[in-house]
Amino acid sequence: MIPTVHARRLLSVRARKIGVAMAAASVLASFALASPALAKSPTGDCAVFSQCPRFTPEVTFCLYSQTLSGEVTIKKQAGPIKNTVTLQGGIKRNPVTEAETFVAALNGDTLSKTPQKVPGGLLSLVNCSEITNVLERIACEVIFENGVTGVNATTELAKPASEIGINTNNLVNQEGTALSLPVKVHLENPFLGSECYIGSSAKPITLNLTTGTTSPPEPNKPISGKVGKIVFKDEFNFTEISANTLVDNAFAAPEATGCGGIFAFLVDPIINGKLGLPSAAGQNTAIQNNTIKEAAAEAVIASEK
Repeated sequence: MIPTVHARRLLSVRARKIGVAMAAASVLASFALASPALAKSPTGDCAVFSQCPRFTPEVTFCLYSQTLSGEVTIKKQAGPIKNTVTLQGGIKRNPVTEAETFVAALNGDTLSKTPQKVPGGLLSLVNCSEITNVLERIACEVIFENGVTGVNATTELAKPASEIGINTNNLVNQEGTALSLPVKVHLENPFLGSECYIGSSAKPITLNLTTGTTSPPEPNKPISGKVGKIVFKDEFNFTEISANTLVDNAFAAPEATGCGGIFAFLVDPIINGKLGLPSAAGQNTAIQNNTIKEAAAEAVIASEK
């Protein structure tokens, strides 16, 4: 029987409804399948590893390290670390060579962008009277008159996370480089603009941090880090290291660039002059006091609920 026009319309409407219902059911089914995995997250001691790429092939360990205090000195400017900086991600460890490769955090926040206040603020970096360009000097003075003189220094990764160097054996044995970080320092203040950096992806500041004793060029003298207190849990699948200190005073710091926006060609030399940049190896120091947590990726997965 050939359906009537009305019947065909009803069939068409019904078909569309069925199609929509099937599509909705498909989406719900997919969500139902995916939601348990999405809803699960590590628990207990492993809760801090939620951003660890634990399901990535060959990732055998998860790392969560917090720098709680310390200081970074770049030639003429010392900056205390007062706000916690977090380094997190996964580690691929070659079972034969024990070589380790760092893997980025799931959310991309491998090294947290944590601002630290620069002592003295803009006053310690820029003297408006030194600026010869009239417009730039006026802009500088306006900033100071408005009281926006605070400057934050934020350490950011300058290279992909895979270029972070890590060696757990060196960390525990207090020898060689335990953590190598290619970074750049973002100086943040309205007057300085949004692109004021010490270092860059092309010219990073490379910190080769150790728990051992450094061998810097003059004028710096050797300084020492320490492993700290090591505690093992969960049948050695979870490790916590507290009171850890990583140090490096043999790194170089390149010049600052991009400071002052379109007036960078005027402001960059002032910043570099104030800070003594570029600063050769042996004139800079980094000290990081940390709490480090590491767990087997399988143990992290097993803890999920």
